[in-house]
Amino acid sequence: MKVLQFPLVKITIFFVAGIVFAQFYKIDFIISIVALISSLFSLIISYVYSLKNSFKKSYFGILVLITSILLGNFTVISKDETRNPNHYLHKITDYEKPHISEITIVEKLRSSKSNDRYVATICTIDKDVSSGKIILNIKKSLNSPLFDIGNNLKINGKFYKNRVPNNPNQFDYGNYLEVKQIYGQFYCELDNVKIATKSDESLSYYASKIRNKIIRNLRKNKFNERELNVVAALILGQQQDISQDIMQDYQYAGAIHVLSVSGLHVGFILLFVSLLLKPLPNSKKGLFLKMALVIISIWLFGILAGLAPCVLRSVTMFTFVAVGMFLRRSINIYHTLLVSILLILLFEPSFLFDIGFQLSYVALFFIVWFQPVLSSIWSPKYKITSYFWDIVTVSIAAQIGTFPMCIYYFHQFAGLFLVTNLVILPFLTVILALGVLVLLLAAFNIVWLPMMKLLEWSIWLLNNIISWVASFDGFILKEIPLSKYMMISLYILLISFIVWLKKPSFKKLIFVLSAIVVVQFFFFQTLYSTHKKQELIVFNKAKNTLITARSGNQVVVISNDSILTQSNQDIVLKPYLIANFCKINSKKQISNLYYFKNKKILIIDSTAVYLSNKRPDILILSHSPKVSLERIFKSWKPEIVVVDASNFKSYIKIWKQTCAKEKIPFHATAEKGFYKLD
Repeated sequence: MKVLQFPLVKITIFFVAGIVFAQFYKIDFIISIVALISSLFSLIISYVYSLKNSFKKSYFGILVLITSILLGNFTVISKDETRNPNHYLHKITDYEKPHISEITIVEKLRSSKSNDRYVATICTIDKDVSSGKIILNIKKSLNSPLFDIGNNLKINGKFYKNRVPNNPNQFDYGNYLEVKQIYGQFYCELDNVKIATKSDESLSYYASKIRNKIIRNLRKNKFNERELNVVAALILGQQQDISQDIMQDYQYAGAIHVLSVSGLHVGFILLFVSLLLKPLPNSKKGLFLKMALVIISIWLFGILAGLAPCVLRSVTMFTFVAVGMFLRRSINIYHTLLVSILLILLFEPSFLFDIGFQLSYVALFFIVWFQPVLSSIWSPKYKITSYFWDIVTVSIAAQIGTFPMCIYYFHQFAGLFLVTNLVILPFLTVILALGVLVLLLAAFNIVWLPMMKLLEWSIWLLNNIISWVASFDGFILKEIPLSKYMMISLYILLISFIVWLKKPSFKKLIFVLSAIVVVQFFFFQTLYSTHKKQELIVFNKAKNTLITARSGNQVVVISNDSILTQSNQDIVLKPYLIANFCKINSKKQISNLYYFKNKKILIIDSTAVYLSNKRPDILILSHSPKVSLERIFKSWKPEIVVVDASNFKSYIKIWKQTCAKEKIPFHATAEKGFYKLD
């Protein structure tokens, strides 16, 4: 495999390994920097000796890889904002009382049903200098103003640390935020927010001003709001205002990548600006000027689009493409990919754990590596058929490459992705050209209505095509379980098969067959571990009681009618069923007494009816029963008291104090998350 022969491949792999290591194993900053300096010093000595002694070159290579690991590790540690003594985690000690804080908004997020949400940096807390990023939640009210990037606010609200998931196999949003150096959220009322007269005038501030100006000018000329939100995502990289039904349609049609500014958009900007600069002379100075203007243009576009991981990847990669194009030098695409990965992760190592970053690079790698193999199957005679054949092969290569990762993260697959790409990609080029012109003119307060209406109609048509494709539910594969090790084994199989396909040999075939055995091993190992598992779980579900008793892959759901009727699609239960390869075997109404693995379980609900002569091992309280635990404990004492999220907080507080007094373990799901008996 020639790709692996590039030195940059090994350096990048070991650098990434250092980032992964630092993410899971925290090393002291001083130890990390001493190790890196020592490694660099050894590397220099080794290089000097290798110039005179050829046998020393192997040691030099090993030291390069060790240095790559240590550099990746140090990059993560140096970016850890919690090392700053002024970080808000070191400033806030009382989480019960409100805090007055001065903050600066740096990003607008998608609003929830009850709150407008932003990413903000903290400047002060209770008049004490502080730092760090938080999620700001401002409760919605009538005519709530939307704050802009760069706005300085003074807020009075409560701070909450990130929490672990309250239910099994739930998306760990707290960990997702912490990877982005966000360790908590502020909640406040709009009345407790004051905006400063002066804003923080950073590069992001001016980019936001231009975006807002463009959208405001189009909105003023009655550009339909639904289509305008898609334009904002498609060209400006702002997805937060797109309705959920449109997002779902694009997802089901296999076209969600269209709404993310990526290589397609940046490549178009490169070609568009290059075309505008064609009249400039091709002299040495002329070519240098063209290159500089193109690079500045694509980076300005990237900044305007918010420099999300996928945008940053595309802008960095196309910067090298532009250099090669104008210096008349061939650019090795693998080198370009690797250099862009290294540069991006050196400045933002957290991007490695961003799903969009992972998917974009994996898709691009398989397009570059596998698409030529697919393309060689057929050589069309005509340009039009060749164009559509390229779309087919690129789409298949990208989908094959991202398939295991998509199943692992999203548990679904859009079967009509090929139809979608064939229909919309040619159409999308026209939309991008038209959209860039309309938005560019709008930035200068020029809106030509015929052109604007044509863009609006094009987006309307695009949305309707996507909606039509997404309506074929039978082609959308949903709720597909896949473990991490199964995903890795599938990638081993894919890579070994493509290597064999490119240049078949007996040794490579043996490797492919071995990879198939590895996939089967992890599949059957997962089935075996699933079938021998037995557990009872009390879920944390607001205002409801939800209990499951699992034996192997069969699950019994215990709840009330409203939950039982929708249990297959319940947002709390569904991730648990998918992740554990389970299905619902039966559904039962809540009763007072259960037995599970020789444990007697008593449930007392709002009726407060229970059998006093039954001495349970586990006591579950639900729907705020009016019972005195002190009186109950005089008769019998359970091993543990479990309280779910259907109870009043005031009741939970009293029960917790009673259990502490009697030295009986107490588990409130609202505080500690789900309870598991296995």
